[in-house]
Amino acid sequence: MRSESEQLVEAEMDDGMKDGVQRDLLLLNAISQDTNVTQRDLSKRLGVALGLTNLYVKRLASRGYIKIINIKPNRLRYLLTPKGIAEKSRLTYTYLSYSLRMYREARESLRTALSQLVEDGHKRIAFFGTGEAAEVAYLCLKENGLELGAVFDHDAGGQFLGFPVRPLQELKDAEFDRIVITAWGSIEGTEARLNELIQFGVPQEKIVTLRRLPGTTAELHGTA
Repeated sequence: MRSESEQLVEAEMDDGMKDGVQRDLLLLNAISQDTNVTQRDLSKRLGVALGLTNLYVKRLASRGYIKIINIKPNRLRYLLTPKGIAEKSRLTYTYLSYSLRMYREARESLRTALSQLVEDGHKRIAFFGTGEAAEVAYLCLKENGLELGAVFDHDAGGQFLGFPVRPLQELKDAEFDRIVITAWGSIEGTEARLNELIQFGVPQEKIVTLRRLPGTTAELHGTA
């Protein structure tokens, strides 16, 4: 049974706050490491526009997590406050707890859902999605003697784990026994990805998710 703190972490992250936790943690870490960091530097780390970065930084300041000091015209310095230090520790715990929980669930779920494939000699697995969830899923595949054969994502091009990231339009010509939706977003986001695959002609019985969806009885499923 999960502890109260683990349940609180799950509630927070499942309410669509994962991106915000990662963003604020990245900003607070960057500022704690270098008080002379610029908003342009922070913008590059976040991968968002400079104006949006400015909004995020001001939000942290309004919450009392950082102080913004004018050194000279067009030059600012950011200082982490005691409240900001406490918040950074809290966010670190929240994010690490969430990641560990998701890894455990993904590992157990993959073992359960794909065990029959191993017994039947089917080893061709495809991923829909790149990033942290896909990296965890890849480790789980290797532990179970399965092979990753293809990676698909909205942002096609480039490489992921040594595989070319292919567009969804190429699904119809791809050969795989199961395709795993490697994403840890909201339930709605997972359902949207599942529907995309179906629209591209992937049979629902070939689709596996990393989280339980409403109306299913398994944490990870590949059934209609």
